[in-house]
Amino acid sequence: MSGATAMVDNSQLAATPSLAFTEDGPIFAEPWQAQAFAMTVRLSAEGHFTWPEWVQYLSAEIAAEEAAEAGDPLDIYYRQWLVALEKLVADKGLASAAEMTGRKDDWRRAYLNTPHGKPIELAAANIKPD
Repeated sequence: MSGATAMVDNSQLAATPSLAFTEDGPIFAEPWQAQAFAMTVRLSAEGHFTWPEWVQYLSAEIAAEEAAEAGDPLDIYYRQWLVALEKLVADKGLASAAEMTGRKDDWRRAYLNTPHGKPIELAAANIKPD
């Protein structure tokens, strides 16, 4: 079990709707999915919200978006996960929607300013294009 999953017991993982996992832990197709999972686990472990609260938010997002998207089920699931996390973080006052939008824009600019094949660093968001 990974460090992040060690903060959540198996019964909590089992109660998490539609979470694909093996005896080794959750299944991720992309690094961002693991990062979203780890952020959620960490925020819960730090007491910002309980795991049952998280399950409510995720369940509501899944129900709201059911059959709305086509594509890879794991990708869709973690996009729903991320939207649910953003809503919970905003509702708990941990970050506002404007702060989260600003940070997303920073990462988008950093991505656009980073040469192909190089690691993306947030500092690159402030580089002025030539």
